[in-house]
Formats: sequence, C-alpha cells, structure tokens
Amino acid sequence: MHKSSVLPIGRSAAAIAAVAALAACSAETAAAPAATSAAPAEVFGAAGYRGIAPGMAKEAALATGKLATAPVSVLDGCTDLSWQGGAAPDPARLAAEAEAQRKADDLNAKADAADQAAKRPSGKSAAELAQAAAQDAEAAQLAADAAQASVGLAGKREERDKAFAAAGGASFGKNGLHELGAPPGAKTAEGIGAGSSLADLHKAYDARGLKPGAAGRFELPIAEKPGWRFEFAPAADGSTVGGVSIVETAKCR
Repeated sequence: MHKSSVLPIGRSAAAIAAVAALAACSAETAAAPAATSAAPAEVFGAAGYRGIAPGMAKEAALATGKLATAPVSVLDGCTDLSWQGGAAPDPARLAAEAEAQRKADDLNAKADAADQAAKRPSGKSAAELAQAAAQDAEAAQLAADAAQASVGLAGKREERDKAFAAAGGASFGKNGLHELGAPPGAKTAEGIGAGSSLADLHKAYDARGLKPGAAGRFELPIAEKPGWRFEFAPAADGSTVGGVSIVETAKCR
C-alpha cells in the first residue's frame, strides 16, 4: 500500500505560512527602489581637497594619507608633494634644482655685497681711484653672473610649475600649506577643471573678478579665504585649462 501524500494539519499550516512569507519578501524586494547613485564627486575649492586645507601644517597633511611622503621639488623653500599614486621624485631633477638654487642664491648674495662695497666713498689718489674702478668692474661682472643664474633658476621654476599644474599635489612653506593643486579629474563647484575650455572658464568666473596673472595663468581672489586665490594654468593647446590650484599670496620662505 502506498503511503498517503497528505501532510498532517499542523505541518501543512507551517508550510503554507513559510511560502506566504517568502512570497511577501519577494514582493517587497521587487517593489524596493533602485540603489541610490554614487555620491557626487568632491569639489575642489577654498575648503581644500581630500582633507588637505589652507593653513594646514605639512605633518597634519601627511597624516591624512592622501599625499606621498617624498618631495618632488624643494625650489624656493617650497616642499612639493604628489598625491598618492602620482609622480615619483626624480633624483636628477631634484639635483638640478638644488644646484640652480645654490648658484643663484650665492651669486646674488655676492653681487649685493659687491654693489654695497662699490658705493662706499673712495679717496682721490690714483691708487684709490683705481681700486674704486676695480670694485665697480667686479660688481658689474657679479651682477651679470647673478642675472644669468637667475634666468636658469627661473627655467627650473617654470618646469616645476608645469609639472605641478598637470599632476596637482600640495606645496608647503613656512606657514604650512602654500599651494594645493587639483589632481586630474577634480573640478571646482562651477565644473572647471583640467580639460575645460577657456571659454567656459571665462563664462564661470569673469563676473567674479577673473584676471590675467603671471606666466599666462588666470587668477581669481577667494573672497572667503583672504590672502588666497585660484590659479588656472592654460594647457599647451592654448584653448583649454591645464591645471587648477589654490595659492597663498605669501611666499614659501
């Protein structure tokens, strides 16, 4: 005789309840709204970026873990650090910068000293006049040498600035953070970043005081951060933005 396929009443009720609960759960899942989209991208601006903010000390900025620890440049007393995953230090570039800085600083100091010596009153004797003429000649030569060294240093600054604009990072001086450069892909609240057209840059900021700055850059004072400004570096194509940064007016040293 085959066994009956009818379940006892208690067990049947439990099975029916389980099926009903499963069906209700499936219905709720189907009716649930789709997952929310990803959070909006962080804005690059006066408040900083990735936890790095104006006035922050280098040690505090490094503690965020967002910056590489080894500097990529130390020109003019500014210590430039890359974003994590960014450019690694180039020993040859660092050595060339250090030599250009040393040479320019040394020759400018000597030229200043020679100029002061040449301005001192001299006597009227032939020997004294000859000595004064020699001092004038030395001062003139040192001034020319210092000017040439300064041109070389300016070239290193330009290379540094181009690299910083393209990759972004953080630069620190005597007052802490001196400049913060946006990494590729970061944009301001108005949607301006590397790759934006200069036309869009002007459309976004001309009414707020955008003006031409040094080396072809455009500058915009930051009203909520006195002493700070936006800098927008043009790209090589001359029609788009190559880099965005916020910069303190005071120098690194």
